[in-house]
Amino acid sequence: MSIATFGPGGNSDLFYKEGNKSTVQSLGWVKRFGLDAFEYEAGNGLTAGEASLRAVGEKAREHGVLMSLHTPYFISLSGVVEEKRLKSIEYIQKSLWAAELLGADTIVIHSGSAAKISRQEAMALSKDTLARVAETVGETPIKLGIETMGKINQLGTLAEVIEQCRVAPIYAPVVDFGHLNARELGQAFSDVDSYRRVFDEIATGLGDDFAKHLHCHFSKIAYTSAGEKKHLTFADTEFGPAFEPLAEAIVREGVAPRIICESDGTQAEDALYMKRAYEKAKGQQG
Repeated sequence: MSIATFGPGGNSDLFYKEGNKSTVQSLGWVKRFGLDAFEYEAGNGLTAGEASLRAVGEKAREHGVLMSLHTPYFISLSGVVEEKRLKSIEYIQKSLWAAELLGADTIVIHSGSAAKISRQEAMALSKDTLARVAETVGETPIKLGIETMGKINQLGTLAEVIEQCRVAPIYAPVVDFGHLNARELGQAFSDVDSYRRVFDEIATGLGDDFAKHLHCHFSKIAYTSAGEKKHLTFADTEFGPAFEPLAEAIVREGVAPRIICESDGTQAEDALYMKRAYEKAKGQQG
């Protein structure tokens, strides 16, 4: 039976406090910590060389840790400057190269901005970029994940991500529940059913398999009237969303997502909290 898996996005502060220095040490540390997954963070650019990436991938296989990679933030699917937008194809190609060395099965790509143009124009540009990427990379066993976003002037509602994923079979949604909650000003997830609707909408829009094996991000996120402001830790009591209703939704829906925690510095500890909450929900259901 497939089960949900959990891990951190990048290295938590605790990892470094315990004297570790290199991401190649992360995979054994994550496994000993009780987690199952790790997202390699290349948001500020992919600077590691082939040997380093291959070494991390070997450790991931050795410890049985599932890998994904977050692509650079400067990828611009809907950029109004044609040269910059098409340069994104090269960045995505390089991310796929790195993902292969890491043994990652998913790369995560931001949806694009709609700050300077209408959402309709931004969607048209983003889908054109995604079509060009699909033509360039061809078939690949690595999923190209399109992420839901937290700022209101960004593309990245769930409906927009589903529409982007329909461009080609290589694309899959990456649902960041904290982002969706922030762009809805804290009103997105009030109960179990509000989480269940995410899986149902993906199943309806893309197919059951996309909903069952969803790649997710989760963290509490502070927001303003413009949406996302700052990633927080689970110790925060002012902002959400709460994870426990999602744990129950996962069990009720019978899905097996991979959930990457992006808490601010406590991503490993909060990922373990989520894993235990999910196991508790499973026990109560069984």
